[in-house]
Amino acid sequence: MTLRFPALSGAASLAIALSACSTTPPAITKAAPTVPEPRLERVVMLMRHGVRPPTKPMVTPPGVAAQAWPAWSVAWGELTPHGYHAVRLLGAWDRRHWADQGLLSAEGCPAAGQVHLAASSKSRTQATARALAEGLAPGCPLEVEFPATPADDAEFHPLDAGAVPIDPDLALAAQIALTPTGGLQAEMARQATLLKRLSAVLGCCTVESCAEQTLPAGCDLSQWPQTLTRIEEDRADLAPPLGLASTVAQTFLLEYLEGKPMDEVGWGRVSRDDIEAFLSFHTLKFYYEGRAPYVAARAASPLARRMLTALESGPALTVLAGHDTNIADLGGMLDLHWQVPGYPADNPPPGGAVGFELWRDGAGQGTVRAFYRAQTMDQVRDLRPMIGAEQAAFEYIAIPGCAAPCRLEDFDRLVRSRLVASRP
Repeated sequence: MTLRFPALSGAASLAIALSACSTTPPAITKAAPTVPEPRLERVVMLMRHGVRPPTKPMVTPPGVAAQAWPAWSVAWGELTPHGYHAVRLLGAWDRRHWADQGLLSAEGCPAAGQVHLAASSKSRTQATARALAEGLAPGCPLEVEFPATPADDAEFHPLDAGAVPIDPDLALAAQIALTPTGGLQAEMARQATLLKRLSAVLGCCTVESCAEQTLPAGCDLSQWPQTLTRIEEDRADLAPPLGLASTVAQTFLLEYLEGKPMDEVGWGRVSRDDIEAFLSFHTLKFYYEGRAPYVAARAASPLARRMLTALESGPALTVLAGHDTNIADLGGMLDLHWQVPGYPADNPPPGGAVGFELWRDGAGQGTVRAFYRAQTMDQVRDLRPMIGAEQAAFEYIAIPGCAAPCRLEDFDRLVRSRLVASRP
């Protein structure tokens, strides 16, 4: 006999199904609280002025260069119109970059007090700051602060102004301590081949005759004696030939960046790659004159103190327009290292800047990031707008002694531990 059961209603079927399931109520998942993204609060930058001629008409002593040095359109040491234009392009890139980071608005004039510009007592740095302002905020009333006289320039030129005490004997000893085993003679041996190449470009001799050492030592820089010269109330000077080689290499660079025809750049005897190679002399000069901790702390302390104050309590953006020496000294004080494409490591190009960003997270913790930003040689030479695929060189760099992420209080402690008090 077949048994038949009545069909269950939909509600009954559901009840049976539920009875087979656990009676434990499902867990309720709470949404995690939203944590605000870290935001960029402040930036402070120390930049080098733009392209200028040599600071004096005689780049080398008489007889070292076989031909006259090329003429320039402005007075010695002044920012050129080309250099002004290049810095203005850099300012436009800075505005876009900092707007992308949320530091500034993308358009219009910055709010009052949001941007502060300062320069050294040299007119080329003041013109550089104005050029940057034109690119950063066209048509906006951004003022440039600068010392009234060189004697008042205690931040950008503290040793010249006598603002910071320095013992010349201790400075000389600290600088000599940087030399390799064998001293400066060993350094000269390292640089001999490149010095001979530079001598050939200067026109005293051909590469072949320099290599054979058949001409007088006056025509072959590799045969000159090398010293660090003690200077009262100052750091020691890296004398010729290495100091002279630095000046010559920098002059070739400035000729190239200015956009001079290649037959006027090193009298037509240097290439773009030669300039990069010769610039190692420029970096070497900064190594011996600005990397010794005793010297760097005294030369960089006034600017380092100002930069720290600006980072902790200043406007959104602070730009200090100074010199390659200022950047090299700050790099020596904090052991910062950078590499701009096309330049030797730690070389500060015209318009380049070392800087610090202050980021603040949702909990209020501040962290500091160091960076270096610059134009490449050809961006300056060709006056290329840095938009689209054409961008400025920008890299974050390590802050030795401050573990990443570098907390603001740790950065403050690090910088203050190396500051040297100014003279009362």
